[in-house]
Amino acid sequence: MENEKSTFVKAQTDMLSLVMRQVYLRMFLALLVTAITAYYVAVTPAVTQFIFGSQVVFWILIIAEFGLVIGLSAALHKMSTTTANVMFLLYAILNGATLSSIFFAYQLGSIAFTFFITAGVFLAMSIYGFVTKKDLNTFGSYCVMGLFGIIIATVVNLFVHSSTLEWIVSFIGVGIFMGLTAWDTQKIKESAYAVEPSGVGKLAVIGALSLYLDFINMFLYLLRFFGNSRD
Repeated sequence: MENEKSTFVKAQTDMLSLVMRQVYLRMFLALLVTAITAYYVAVTPAVTQFIFGSQVVFWILIIAEFGLVIGLSAALHKMSTTTANVMFLLYAILNGATLSSIFFAYQLGSIAFTFFITAGVFLAMSIYGFVTKKDLNTFGSYCVMGLFGIIIATVVNLFVHSSTLEWIVSFIGVGIFMGLTAWDTQKIKESAYAVEPSGVGKLAVIGALSLYLDFINMFLYLLRFFGNSRD
């Protein structure tokens, strides 16, 4: 009986280790692809002009990004792991193209500095989400509600142009995505214990996408605090 229990626990631990490695590997690759794409667009005038010289092209890219995220989340169970990986990397490329604008707004050194700060905060919150015994579901639900709140506030600020509101939204946004990082990590961990071996790849993709989005959004909000303007 003890041997069976020990074997079961080891199998769960091995599966958890496998899932988390694949999640973070995919997330890291997606961030790398986004960074390379963003830098390439920023230093290639023809591509920059093509994307930002026309609002139509820019908004097509934005809509395509939303479409990929929604499609990947909604139809993951119907697609192959390879297709899911391709869609995720395509999203990372599109996101990099639109995020290239930060290179024109902020100094390169402050972008790198903010990235490392984000990496440190992300790592701390992800570790917390992984090791804590506390159920973060209720906390995560509040973070999701807060996310909708800052989206509404951001839209409102497009019309009122309040710098104070922008700083408040940025501050709250950092806190929300810190919380979501911990919550998403805990959800991935819990799912890893229940996933079948055939579903590891798909779980790794959707888990990596969740953490990737947490990282990117946290980075963008922190950039408003630590980014040095080019002006």
